[in-house]
Amino acid sequence: MTRTRASIRPPEASSIKDAVATLARPGPLEVLRGDLGIVGIPGILFAPAEGYGLPAVAFGHDWLQPADRYVDLLRHLASWGIVAAAPNSHRGLMPSHHAFAADLRSTLEVCAGVRLGDGHISVDARRTALAGHGLGGGAALMAAAGHPRVAAVVTLAPAYTHPGTLDAARAVTVPTLHIAAGKDTVTPPAGHAEPITAAAGGPVWLRTITKASHTGFLDGVHWSDLVLAGKPNAKVRALTRALVTAFLLTHLCGERRTEALVDGKISGTVLHHPAARVATA
Repeated sequence: MTRTRASIRPPEASSIKDAVATLARPGPLEVLRGDLGIVGIPGILFAPAEGYGLPAVAFGHDWLQPADRYVDLLRHLASWGIVAAAPNSHRGLMPSHHAFAADLRSTLEVCAGVRLGDGHISVDARRTALAGHGLGGGAALMAAAGHPRVAAVVTLAPAYTHPGTLDAARAVTVPTLHIAAGKDTVTPPAGHAEPITAAAGGPVWLRTITKASHTGFLDGVHWSDLVLAGKPNAKVRALTRALVTAFLLTHLCGERRTEALVDGKISGTVLHHPAARVATA
């Protein structure tokens, strides 16, 4: 495989529908899996087999969820040239939100500060992002607030974390994408994603996947499925893969071919225009 300083460019697409289908499929790069435990943080990491100056994202899991339930998304991002890591800490009933945010920051520092893949993979610290689902989305905002180098933030069905989710959102001035689930009864958009979006301190997009539930973003089976409403959904995960990949390629890599998926009309979703703030409840 040829070493490259930038992530892979997606092919031209004749329509937004084709672009979604393309970015929902794995990219062309070979992917390696690693263990964050070797640097003192429990968790997993996926990266292209080779590449220098790559973008990277640290992803926070939802309440009770193991990081392995996001392997589908993490591996997918790596196949498109983005190093993706997820700490597996703070999975108890009463997790520390501040400590989880600190672990997300530490995960990014590891990605940017350590040569990966026997020295054949490196990350450009100026092209890093934070992301997360539910509780992990709130922790991602907390981790991004005031961070000197994070260039983008993505959340899936974000939840309030205490203290200070809205304060953190106000302090995040980089481009941020919130993906809400229209049938979410765990973190309903009106009480979570919408006020968080309204509080944003920088460019912000809120896109609702109309038929998604809170757990539609997950993969596999876990005992927590008994206490959380909804169930994993392959179609929701496929659409999420395309949306997250497009947003990160656009804002971490300056990729113009993916801009239509950030701002355009996409079937099965509703986009709240970034210029229009959502009223706080």
